[in-house]
Order: sequence, then structure tokens, then C-alpha cells
Amino acid sequence: MAASDLERCIAGGGVAVFPSDTVYGLACDPGDPAAVERLYALKGRNTGKPSAVMFFDTALALAALPELGPRTRVLMERLLPGRVTLLLPNPRGRWPLAGGEALGLRVPDVPALHGVGRPVLQSSANAAGAPDARRLDEVPEAIRRGADLVIDLGELPGTPSTVIDLRRFEAAGEWVVVRSGAVADEVVARAVADTA
Repeated sequence: MAASDLERCIAGGGVAVFPSDTVYGLACDPGDPAAVERLYALKGRNTGKPSAVMFFDTALALAALPELGPRTRVLMERLLPGRVTLLLPNPRGRWPLAGGEALGLRVPDVPALHGVGRPVLQSSANAAGAPDARRLDEVPEAIRRGADLVIDLGELPGTPSTVIDLRRFEAAGEWVVVRSGAVADEVVARAVADTA
């Protein structure tokens, strides 16, 4: 039910409050300028700040990015789905409304949303700069009222995703944790070592 509701909302140009495997988020169609503008306005977020693109299935994410090299793909399969955001090279300029030179990619592990077959542009469901919401009642009322769909799956872990820069991983094996979060740096290091 939650997956089909979210898919319908996004397909119709709506903005949704939804549960990830870390905190509550906001989602919209990454190719719909009006929806992206609404999402940013609800958060009070500067439109120049990039957002991540989220898939709800690792295979769909890999299929959507055929230009990624084999080393990067193996690491993605080890880390996803999971509580990480991967910064990937984006030579084809996919999802330009997400902004930034890199493509931020998330594939959360949320069984209730596994049936969503389209990507979404996503950001946390909080006012810009405010604490992340682990319960729906922590999402500001103005954001909940302004969204077209609100999905409640109870209390979430509450720690944001770990952000890992993989833009030089394919060519040089280099990776950097840009933001420590829900997945420990040592877990990322073990996953990287397993790809060698």
C-alpha cells in the first residue's frame, strides 16, 4: 500500500513525506521542476544545494547508471540497500535538478517501499538546518500540511546516512567518508577491502 501510494504521488507531481531507513524524508520526481521547487520551498532550503536521488531497489539503481565501472558497481552491491549516500561521477548529467557535480545516490532498506519502481529526489523532512526527524511528529507541521502524501512507519533510527565520495573510486580506488553517520567508517572500509 505505502509503495503504490508513494509511486502515485510522485508520478502525479506531488511531494511526499516518507520513512527511510534513517530519518523521515521528503520526496518528489527528480525530473519535475515544479515538484522540486515545492520540495525545496517546504524545507526552506537554498535551491543551489544539491539533493540525492533515491531508488528503492539496488538493481534499478544499477540499471539506471550503466556508465558506472565494474569496481564501483561491486562496491555498490556490497553497500546497498543500506544507510549510505554515495557520491558518484555523473558524466552524463543525469537528474540535473538534483544539482551538484556529483550524483548523490541512496537506496534505503525500507521493505514497505520496495515496490516503488521509480527514482525520487529526496531530502530530509526537516526545516533547513534543523534536527532530523525520527518520528512523524518531529516533522514540522508546515511540511506535513504542505505535502501531498504523508507515510508514517513509526519511529526510525534517527541517525542520517553516511555519505561516501566514490568519484575517484573506479580509476584510483580512492574513497572518502564526507559525513559520518549510520554506517561506521570501518564497515565501509571492510566493504571496500572486499572489492579488491
